[in-house]
Amino acid sequence: MINLVIDIGNSRTKIALFNQHDLMFNVPIDHLTVSHVKMLKDEHPQLTKAILSSVKPKDEELIKFMSEQFELFIELDHQTELPIGNLYETPETLGKDRLAAAVGANELFPDQNLLVIDAGTAITYDLVSEKNQFIGGNISPGLEMRFKALNQFTGKLPLVSHSDEFQLIGRNTPDAIRAGVQNGILFEAAETIDLFNRNYQNLQIIMTGGDSNFFDKKLNYSIFVHFNLTLIGLNRILEHNAKKK
Repeated sequence: MINLVIDIGNSRTKIALFNQHDLMFNVPIDHLTVSHVKMLKDEHPQLTKAILSSVKPKDEELIKFMSEQFELFIELDHQTELPIGNLYETPETLGKDRLAAAVGANELFPDQNLLVIDAGTAITYDLVSEKNQFIGGNISPGLEMRFKALNQFTGKLPLVSHSDEFQLIGRNTPDAIRAGVQNGILFEAAETIDLFNRNYQNLQIIMTGGDSNFFDKKLNYSIFVHFNLTLIGLNRILEHNAKKK
């Protein structure tokens, strides 16, 4: 049977099809509609299970259609049964993307201490223990958010975009902003990784998110980068619940 996985994030939506645990394909789209799901159903008659994770307000028409058209449909929330333990004190406030990425990391590296870094609109640093439990983590502004904050909350600083070419010290204002933001975010990531490494043995570091390429090769750590980590986690949650039926 084929699974439909939908991840509606802050900046983009991803649609993926899995043949049980194997990713068949995934595509980003600007705005998901019922017609997209209808088309997939027509093209793949074996599509019987679906999961949707969204950080945006509910699309009631889409939810109703999927609830009626799939044998098993899960709209991920804090009450959804998970394949890992969740020790977060306020599960109702835990971001669905954080939770799904943690499950995805655990699917790839079970029974290990994991630091899951999601470098997107915000940067999250989350810990999954070797006991297969989500412990919690930290949330920090992402790369573009830091550039925008300097522009919006000051009177004269320009809006600067990130670049792979930057110095330790800027010799003009745009370069000073770029050096400050980009070096600062790398210093933060490096110190966070060091801190977790000192407290958790045999720590595996996994990174995902749109800005992963910025960090890759700039940090002197062994980091496993996987851009489909959240999709893998959502599919794992779907399969876990399917077995309960």
